[in-house]
Amino acid sequence: MPKRTRAGALLAVAVTGSAVALAGPAAAAPKTPGFLAAADLPTHPASSWTAGEVTADVPEETDRDVCLRALPGHEPAWHRDFRTDLDTNARQITMVLPDTRSARRLVSRLDKDITSCAARIEQQDPDTEATGRDYGTVSVEEGARVHGVHTETSWGASDVRLLAVGRDGRTVTVVNWAQLGGFEGAPVKAFKQTTAKAVNKLH
Repeated sequence: MPKRTRAGALLAVAVTGSAVALAGPAAAAPKTPGFLAAADLPTHPASSWTAGEVTADVPEETDRDVCLRALPGHEPAWHRDFRTDLDTNARQITMVLPDTRSARRLVSRLDKDITSCAARIEQQDPDTEATGRDYGTVSVEEGARVHGVHTETSWGASDVRLLAVGRDGRTVTVVNWAQLGGFEGAPVKAFKQTTAKAVNKLH
């Protein structure tokens, strides 16, 4: 795995696919779910957030994210990127699955991916030490869970990442926040509030 020296590198989220029409001439593509706004992100002490457009498809680099291996191949999917003027950025990815059973299975696979990704990071890059944390559930719709991942390279680069996976019916969303530094700088309480807003906005 490429060595990660910036928070932006930690933000890669793996998903492929585009919004496509459902089978049949009378069927319509699923409605784009609601997304977070810049004001919904954890407050940055020195910079405001800027939100990009809600966009179908995601950047190609997201295929390399070892923490979210279950995402590729699910469609339709949309994403929205957020940034500050400093070292913090975020992304939300949302997918509409064929049915609630498929959505539940995807959430389970994503939670397992994130829980085990610190070990995979170390296996793939011996120069990187990785630690994962489970920050527990968020009571919203069909539920959400928040995780943390910290990486530190042998040359001293340190990055922390918060990830949330949530579901409303057959719609699944992943929220990703990242910045330079360690767990001590991660706004877990505020990120849980962001997670609740993200899931509530899906319908």
